Amino acid sequence: MRIYVLATASFGLCFTGCEKNERVLVEETRRSTTKDFEVKLFTTSDERFRDAKPSPVKGEMPEGWLQLPSTEIRVLNYRFGESATGEVYVSISGGNVAENIDRWLKQFGVRSFSMEEFREMERVEVLGNEGVWVETDGDYNGGPMGGGVKSGYALAGVVADVGGNILTVKMLGLKGEVEQEKSKLRDYVKSLEVASN
Repeated sequence: MRIYVLATASFGLCFTGCEKNERVLVEETRRSTTKDFEVKLFTTSDERFRDAKPSPVKGEMPEGWLQLPSTEIRVLNYRFGESATGEVYVSISGGNVAENIDRWLKQFGVRSFSMEEFREMERVEVLGNEGVWVETDGDYNGGPMGGGVKSGYALAGVVADVGGNILTVKMLGLKGEVEQEKSKLRDYVKSLEVASN
């Protein structure tokens, strides 16, 4: 019995002693999670909902609007109106000014416009650049993500090329509520400025 135990112990020592000590290089990565950072109390909406990436622009929120968390697409995001269904949001888009206006109008079934009609559209100042003011109303079809066709809707907003980036400020909601809030939207657009981060 002693010989068996001794032989087993010797074999175990030999086996463990024969292992090579090789370095292992891990080349995989993973996304950071909340467990990787200290908990921070009293964070801003930007810090909570946009991975601490603040909006590149800021503006004076009109009375009666409700600020919502930003999203990946909406750098500033608001609700308005008695129905609480009206939306105003600021985003940075691709394409050019005319393409974005055309996309907005097509959501209301409006045909594409000519370059002559484009040149006649109202111009407004946005962040020191010229933007194009857009208004329309009717049946709104925001596609599958927009919840289907909505009757009695209206749109007001501005599209501008700001330093090679397309900045859009879009108000969308029930026609009567958009009509009531349109002047606030104009003031809001005037108040926009580059955020100092």
